Amino acid sequence: MSSPVIVVGHRNPDNDSICAAVGYAYLKNELARREGRADEVTYLPARLGPLPPESEWVLEANGIPAPRIIPHVHARIADVMTTDLVTINHDATVLEAGRLLRQNNIRSLVVTNDDGTFRGLIATRAIANRYISATDLLDEGETNSMAVAASLIESLGQRVRELTEENVLVLDAEGLLKDAVEDLISSELREGVVIDDDGFCIGIVTRSDIATGPRRKVVLVDHNETRQAAPGIEEADVVEIIDHHRIADVMTSNPIQFLNLPVGSTATIVTMEFRKHGVEIPRNIAAVLLSAIMTDTVILKSPTATQVDSDQVAYLAEIIGTDPTEFGLQVFRTRGGEDDMPVKDLVEADSKEFLLGDKTVLIAQHETVDLAAVMSREQEIREHMRSLLEANGYEFVLLMVTDIVAEGSQFICEGNRRVVNRVFGIECTGEGGTWMPGILSRKKQVAAKILG
Repeated sequence: MSSPVIVVGHRNPDNDSICAAVGYAYLKNELARREGRADEVTYLPARLGPLPPESEWVLEANGIPAPRIIPHVHARIADVMTTDLVTINHDATVLEAGRLLRQNNIRSLVVTNDDGTFRGLIATRAIANRYISATDLLDEGETNSMAVAASLIESLGQRVRELTEENVLVLDAEGLLKDAVEDLISSELREGVVIDDDGFCIGIVTRSDIATGPRRKVVLVDHNETRQAAPGIEEADVVEIIDHHRIADVMTSNPIQFLNLPVGSTATIVTMEFRKHGVEIPRNIAAVLLSAIMTDTVILKSPTATQVDSDQVAYLAEIIGTDPTEFGLQVFRTRGGEDDMPVKDLVEADSKEFLLGDKTVLIAQHETVDLAAVMSREQEIREHMRSLLEANGYEFVLLMVTDIVAEGSQFICEGNRRVVNRVFGIECTGEGGTWMPGILSRKKQVAAKILG
């Protein structure tokens, strides 16, 4: 069975975070196949939150399943359980059970009902105790060794169900391993089982399994900051980082490949990796990567966009056979529905926390082709921002409503506006916000200035 490596972007994933994970997982699996390691490792794209509308559209349009949503990267029961189970029917004999235990060098067998569902466990200890019980005949005054032998022979013909332990610790495959340690240690059988919804045993966990200290293997894309990473990242084994942001604080236990380039999109770096390794990009993967570059660089208008991004856009557009600007506009239009979009999604869908001294600030961005539609909901937006401010203790919450066509952003700020006003030399009085011409990039034009 191949070992899974999770490829995942940051919390509150944007299109680049989603699409970079999809594209890079595909590339790594292709490279593993080329190297003959496909049966050893599998790269799985994942996400830490809901899909942005444009990601949902481009994935569905190109027949690509959405990355699996994961709540954390803590070690789970599923990461240590044995799935190659040795089973025995409840009607088999103890002799058959003993042979299976010896042949497989294991302590217990999964006992099944006639329909294959889980019944219990039969352990080496239970069989040994049955053999030893034959000596009780001597304690009862029986001196005939033939009687003892007869009892032993009888035990070999007993049915497994008679020695099956049915009071077994049942664990959840997605449960945290650390939460199961105490139960496993106190379990009389020293083992636990994982049962699926249909009653079949799909895994078994022993005390020795929890002693190895497993760590889930993770590739980070589009971030390298602990605050933006999956919960449990400190316990995981980060094996690669692919990013285009500032270098932050994710720690690794070993040297790794860390690709961090000053370009406009992580998908740009992923595309470059395809080309470097000579791996053909399928049309559907090309569409996904192109959508990410176009959204993250605001159709190459953002100051974060570089010639490198433009080169990769031209390369991907040729694969798809489309005009990149028209494709980019089409991607942005899929966001739509700003009149009735839940205010939580409008404000929080693309938001990131940053440390400013000993304070935390939230900087959010919503890109649109209809600024008026968004600003018509200003009061509702501000109320939601104030609730975030109070609930999380932020120094301030800043929302950039970025007009792709007009090439600028309307600043809406709640909390300590003095910081934003001082940094940008403006008077952001609140109601109506402040129009910031040419401001398109949260990373380069806003966060960098505020944090600097």
